[in-house]
Parts: sequence; C-alpha cells; structure tokens
Amino acid sequence: MAFIPRQEPFECENCGFDVTPLEHGSCRSHCPKCLYSKHVDNDPGDRLSDCHGLMKPEGIDQDSKKGFVVMHKCEKCGVAKRNKAAPDDELSSAELPL
Repeated sequence: MAFIPRQEPFECENCGFDVTPLEHGSCRSHCPKCLYSKHVDNDPGDRLSDCHGLMKPEGIDQDSKKGFVVMHKCEKCGVAKRNKAAPDDELSSAELPL
C-alpha cells in the first residue's frame, strides 16, 4: 500500500502538548516533546487501525537514509513501528530506556 501523507494537528494524549503539522518535508507522526504516538494506522497514513493505543517511544536508532528514527511500541497491542524523527523533536530530553 502507498504512503498517504497527512498533515493534521493533534493534542498529544500522553503529555497534552498541542502538536502542529510540519511546515516542510515529511508528515508528523508523534509528539515532538515526549515522542509518544498513537496507533491509528495499519500502513502509514491510512487511519485503518482499530487499536488506537498509545505508542510508547522505546528507543532511537540512526538510519543511513532517514537519519534518526524513533522506535515505538504500542502499549495496547504490542505492535512495533519505526518513525522518522522530525527536525524539532526533543530527542535529548525524552525519557527513553536506551
């Protein structure tokens, strides 16, 4: 399935931060403050997941093509996903079990 770009503002369900869309580049999939996401997609942007659990940031990896990548795990169903970090993500202040 093809990536469906979504530029939508949202309120982080973990920390309450008002998250705004990125102005340039990729679509934002997680909170830039606490790095939490929400399990709403089966494939990027499709909004077809029935889970809707919080996706806890479990670590940060570096990809040679994507740069920094946040590794998430759903607290409800356990699915793991990798999401490209955004330029304004607070990677150094996030509490991650590295």
